[in-house]
Amino acid sequence: MAKYIVRRILHSLVTLCIVISIVLLLLRQMPVEGYFNNYEKMSQSQIDVTLKKLGLKDPAPVQIFNYFRQLLRGDLGTSNKYRAGYPIAKIIAKKAPISIELGLISLAIALALGIPLGIAMAKSTRTKWKVWDRIGTVLIVIIEAVPSAVYHLLIQLYGSELLKVPMLFDQNDLRTWILPIFSLAIGNIVYYAMWLRRYMVDEANKDYIRLARAKGVSESRISRTHVFRNAFVPLIQYIPGSILFTLMGSLYVESLYSIPGMGGLLVQVIKIQDNTMVEALVVIYSMLSVVGLLLGDILMGICDPRISFTKKEGSRA
Repeated sequence: MAKYIVRRILHSLVTLCIVISIVLLLLRQMPVEGYFNNYEKMSQSQIDVTLKKLGLKDPAPVQIFNYFRQLLRGDLGTSNKYRAGYPIAKIIAKKAPISIELGLISLAIALALGIPLGIAMAKSTRTKWKVWDRIGTVLIVIIEAVPSAVYHLLIQLYGSELLKVPMLFDQNDLRTWILPIFSLAIGNIVYYAMWLRRYMVDEANKDYIRLARAKGVSESRISRTHVFRNAFVPLIQYIPGSILFTLMGSLYVESLYSIPGMGGLLVQVIKIQDNTMVEALVVIYSMLSVVGLLLGDILMGICDPRISFTKKEGSRA
């Protein structure tokens, strides 16, 4: 087990280094105006001196090495336009708690509603009318087919009118938390329900389940002890990734409700072309994606006894 975790961590570190390097090289192709607060008033010689001071005149490998050295010190650089000269790490430290708080609440709601809905849909497939399966399928199709920007906007427009709450977020008014949290949760609700339903239906049709029914084991015990337990294992690997992304907030949702969190911050610095902050935030989101995949693999290995830690990675015992 320890060797498996160490191997996955090492693979993830290599992947992370490659991803950050590619992201950095791509973002360094942005117009240099984004590295200055008063670009229009500067002469070409002043611009060249500043770019050299920032290390942007160095060869690409040197830029990447220097950036990694900064990251290891916890230095994300300073803002150029959003708050000129202010450390980016301190800006993010003030924004992240709001996104984390909203994300935790929405994630708890998504798990509390998505998993029972998936179970109800899977059980409903064995009934005559398949009521819950039909209801859940319609909901999944709507959410998956309609662009998220559209239904987020509809939730804001009609939800604020229905609930008689302000359309924009106010940290001191708990009523304004309802719609953003629901908007963040609804995608994960249908995601968990869809995949859990699929895995449970697949599991329910396997031979060992038929044998358990033939032996007279009750459906409730089969569903709880065998079907749900084994069906939930493959879903586990996707949960950490969705947790991390949800905790950091949705770019669109935070912008839509004017939430002063991480998502809205990224949209804002892109608009004003604060290159250094864009680099820092994109790198953070890249790191979160790799960490999510790593945690998913580790949880999958811990929860699934069929995975062998002594054979080639990914093999089954």
